[in-house]
Amino acid sequence: MRSEFALSPLSVLALAPLAGALVTLSLSPFGFWPAGILSCILYAHLLSTCSAKQGLWRGWLYGFGLFGTGVSWVYVSIHVHGHASVPLAAGLTVLFCAALALFHTLFAWVYVQFVRPLPGGMLVGFPALWVLFEWLREWAFTGFPWLYLGYAHVDTWISGWAPITGVFGLSFICAISGTALYLAWRSRQPVSCTTYAVILVTLWGGGAILKPTQWVAKASERPLTVAMVQPNVPQEHKWDPKWYNPILQQLQVATDGLLGHDIVIWPESAIPGYYQGAQGFLQPMAQRAAAANTTLITGVPYRAAGSTVYHNSIVAMGAGAGVYHKQRLVPFGEYVPLEAQLRGLIQFFDLPMSSFSPGPAGQKPLAAGAYRVAPFICYEIVYGDLVGRNARDAELLITISNDSWFGDSIGPWQHLQIAQMRGRENGRYVLRATNNGISAIIDHQGRILQRTEQFVATTLTGEAEPMLGVTPFGSFGNTPIIAGCFLGLLLMGLMYLGFWRDT
Repeated sequence: MRSEFALSPLSVLALAPLAGALVTLSLSPFGFWPAGILSCILYAHLLSTCSAKQGLWRGWLYGFGLFGTGVSWVYVSIHVHGHASVPLAAGLTVLFCAALALFHTLFAWVYVQFVRPLPGGMLVGFPALWVLFEWLREWAFTGFPWLYLGYAHVDTWISGWAPITGVFGLSFICAISGTALYLAWRSRQPVSCTTYAVILVTLWGGGAILKPTQWVAKASERPLTVAMVQPNVPQEHKWDPKWYNPILQQLQVATDGLLGHDIVIWPESAIPGYYQGAQGFLQPMAQRAAAANTTLITGVPYRAAGSTVYHNSIVAMGAGAGVYHKQRLVPFGEYVPLEAQLRGLIQFFDLPMSSFSPGPAGQKPLAAGAYRVAPFICYEIVYGDLVGRNARDAELLITISNDSWFGDSIGPWQHLQIAQMRGRENGRYVLRATNNGISAIIDHQGRILQRTEQFVATTLTGEAEPMLGVTPFGSFGNTPIIAGCFLGLLLMGLMYLGFWRDT
């Protein structure tokens, strides 16, 4: 270790949270993607000379800077919609971000203790371990796959790799770009700098070459005409019985002028009551949609007759058919962990419609005329493998959401950017219908073709191309990149052990 790179405790206290916050700056709505690479440079520097014990603290500070800036919007859900007091909501938000930061505590310790000493430990080991910890966040403790480095690159040169490697591949490229630049700065040796430059040119240049590649093809010469209703129903009105009929009336009036489009979409839980109890409204709407050759798709709570199991669901009717029950539920929003202990403790743990059950795996896509539609409800769009599996059997992706829970924060913009990545990975158009924005039509390359403003009642109309064919990511999902990172670290470890024994 070289003492010239050592950092004082005060420097660490300032630099580590700043480095984490730079990832947030790289993502939507800010969109300054070089900040993510700079974050990796600073993080590599923070962990370059410290002990494993010091790494624990530095990793936690980095993680708190990342999550404290990136997901502080949970405060809106807890305070505004959960009616917790300001001190309680702020305390719970800090606790949530502090808990998420523990992922980076563990990352930093594992990296310093085991990965950094390996051959190529910083250059390749750091990015490989980074990807594995992003993947860990996708499923550990029900999963929180948010704030991935790769999402900032949905439209940069390296987005050309997305249909092959998925977002984790872009995270790897972003991280290795940071470590290569850091090592080049630290070494200042022409040979080493040339090696790092070749790596960067290969990855970024390769992405640029791949970017225009068409992995899929149009399923029809005629695009589908699509429309979305954004009702902008205030959350405090959503489940108030006196607002039930006015909300249905608003949906009907907004939809009247849209019938005749191939697909019309209402957002998540657009019907503020169970599907079975709303048939007096839905059946006539379905008949009118069928007469206009329109598939009407809506989010609606679902409870089968005689059942005590409730689902957050999507139903297609009119010229389409099918029911989908949400598989990946949001903790505290759609179900309450430790329900017996937490129910009634504070109002936040008693939100309306927070007793849903997950739907089964392997559900069929919805039918929209002659085409198959893979549906996803709100949070589900952040799970790349789930979307990839379902996209294989569909020509179009739909995601519905109620981003009212995020308020006027950066949360909806991050959510939209994630949906863009799912379209890019799978070569599918994504139709995103939300209650209060941002509703959007996203093409098969992840580009936003049209979108709505937030916090207005409006409709969005446009065209979407059904697509045939499967991208490499659609065929294999995240398995190759995750396996590659595991095997890469294993190979580096074996090389290290072989060298150690020889010496």
